Amino acid sequence: MLSPTTTLAEGLRLPTNGLDYAIMAIYFVVVLGIGFAARRSVKTSLDFFLSGRSLPAWVTGLAFVAANLGATEILGMAANGAQYGLYTVHWYWIGAIPAMVFLGLVMMPFYYSSKVRSVPEFLLHRFGPSSHLLSSIIFAVSSVLIAGVNLYAMALVLQALLGWPQWVAIVIAGLFVLAYITIGGLSSAIYNEVLQFFVILAALIPLTIVGLKRVGGWDGISDSLSSSHGSSFMTAWQGTGIGESNPLGANWLTIVLGLGFVMSFGYWTTNFAEVQRALSAKNLSAAKRTPLIAAFPKILIPMVVVIPGLIALVMEPSLGKSADGLQYNDAIPVLMRDLLPNGVLGIAVTGLLAAFMAGMAANVSSFNTVFTNDIWAAYIKKGQSDKHYLQTGRVVTAVGVLIGMGTAFIAGSFSNIMNYLQTLFSFFNVPLFVVFIIGMFWKRTTPAAGFWGLLSGTVAAMVNYFWFYKQGVIEIPSDQGANFVSSIVAFVVGAVVMLVVTMVTKSKPAEELAGLVYGTKSPGMEEPPAEGDDAWYRKPALLGWGAIALAVICYIPFSF
Repeated sequence: MLSPTTTLAEGLRLPTNGLDYAIMAIYFVVVLGIGFAARRSVKTSLDFFLSGRSLPAWVTGLAFVAANLGATEILGMAANGAQYGLYTVHWYWIGAIPAMVFLGLVMMPFYYSSKVRSVPEFLLHRFGPSSHLLSSIIFAVSSVLIAGVNLYAMALVLQALLGWPQWVAIVIAGLFVLAYITIGGLSSAIYNEVLQFFVILAALIPLTIVGLKRVGGWDGISDSLSSSHGSSFMTAWQGTGIGESNPLGANWLTIVLGLGFVMSFGYWTTNFAEVQRALSAKNLSAAKRTPLIAAFPKILIPMVVVIPGLIALVMEPSLGKSADGLQYNDAIPVLMRDLLPNGVLGIAVTGLLAAFMAGMAANVSSFNTVFTNDIWAAYIKKGQSDKHYLQTGRVVTAVGVLIGMGTAFIAGSFSNIMNYLQTLFSFFNVPLFVVFIIGMFWKRTTPAAGFWGLLSGTVAAMVNYFWFYKQGVIEIPSDQGANFVSSIVAFVVGAVVMLVVTMVTKSKPAEELAGLVYGTKSPGMEEPPAEGDDAWYRKPALLGWGAIALAVICYIPFSF
C-alpha cells in the first residue's frame, strides 16, 4: 500500500521531458558562473559578508525583494490564498509596505552610518554584550530554521513534480546553494537574486494568465469562491469586525496591530536576511532607497502569488480538506501540473528552483555573517586575521546549510508552511523589534532592559503559542490568528519589562549613544548624496510615500 506522501507525489507528477531539463540545466550553469565571476571580487571578509559595500540601489533593491520572494513566499502565500482567500493581501499591503518604508526612511540611517555588519552588532553598540550575544544566538537559530523551511518547500516540489525522493531533493538543492555562496559570498547571492527575481516572474506570470483563462477570469473566480466559501472570502476587510468570524480567524484589530504593526515591523526592520542587502549598498542614499525600491514590486506580487492560490482552489476544491489528500501547500504544483506545456513547464520549475535558492541563500548568507562576526569573532576567537574570518565564513556557510537540511523536516508537520514561518517570526523577530524601537527612540533605555526585554518577549510568544493556544487555554480560530496574538503578547510583555527594568537600572552615558538613538547624530549620518542621487525621482521620501499611497489604492477594489 502506498503512503499518502507517495500517492501525493504520483498525483502531482509532471510530464517533464528533455527540453524542461535542458532549461533547468542552463539556469544552473548560469548561477554557478555568476558565483565564479563574483569570486574575483572577494578579497576580504567585508567583500564576502557585505559585498564591500559597493552595490547600486537598483541591484540591492531587487535583491531585497527577491530574498523575500523565496519558495516559502510562493508556495506559502499561494497556500494562504487557497486557505484564507483575499485576506492574504494584508500580508503585503499592510503587512509589508509601511514597515519597508519605515526601514528605508528611519532605520537605515542608523544601520548604515554606524558601519555595523549585522543587526545584532547594532545592539552591541546600543545595549552592550549581553543583548548582543542573546540576539546573535536567537538570530542564528531562526536563520537555519527558516533556511530549513525553504529546503523543505523545494523538496516538496521536486518530490511531487519530478519524482525525486524528498531526502535526495533536500541534499542536492542544499549542496547547490552551498556551492555558489561559498564561492562568491554575498555578491554571488545578490546578483543571483536579481537574476532569480526575473526568472520567478517568468514562471509565475504565464501560470497566472493561463489559470485565469481556464477558470473564466476574475469574475469566474469570484463567483465560484463566493458561492462555496461566502462573499467575505473574496474581500479584504468584510467579516473582520470584532466578534465576527472569517477564514483567517482574526479581526481588524489583530490584523492592524498584530500583522500590520508588530509582526510586520518586527520582520522587515530587524530581519538581517533583508537588511543585509541594504547594508551592501554603495552609500547611505542607496541603502535608504533599497527597501523603498523593493516596495513597488512587493505591492504587485499578490497578482502572481495569491491569485494562483485562488485559481487552484477553484480547479481543485478538495485542497486542504483531508490529511491524506492535496494540501494547501500544493496549490502552485497543482496549477503547474494541469496548465503548463513542456518548455513553459521547464521555466516554471526553474522559477521555483530560483525562488528556493533566493530564500535559502538569503538566510544562509545572513547566518554566516552573524555567526562569524557576532559570535565567533566577538566571543570565541577574538583578534584573528581577516583571512581567518573569511575562511571561517566559508566553513560556517557549509555548517548552516547542513543544519538547514536537518531542520527542513520540522516544516513537514505543517500543512501550510506559511503558518510555520509566521510562528517563527512571532517568536524571534517581534521581541527583537521591541528592543530596537524602544532603544532607538528612548535614550533612557538601559543595557539590562535590552537583554530582559528580548528574553521575556521571546518566552512570552512561545508560552502563548504552545500553552495558551495549543493546549486550548484560550480559543483562537486559526494558526495565523494565534500568530497575530503571539506577536502582540511578545510586544506588550517585552515593552513592559523594558520599562520596569529601565526604571531600576543605570543607562548609558549620552555621549555613547551618538548615532544610535533618534535625535542624535554621528559623523557618518550627514553623508552628502552622491552625484545624481539628489534627483527628485530618487528622493527617499517621495519613493516611500508613493509606495504607501499605491498600497492604499490597491485596497480599494477589494474592500467593498
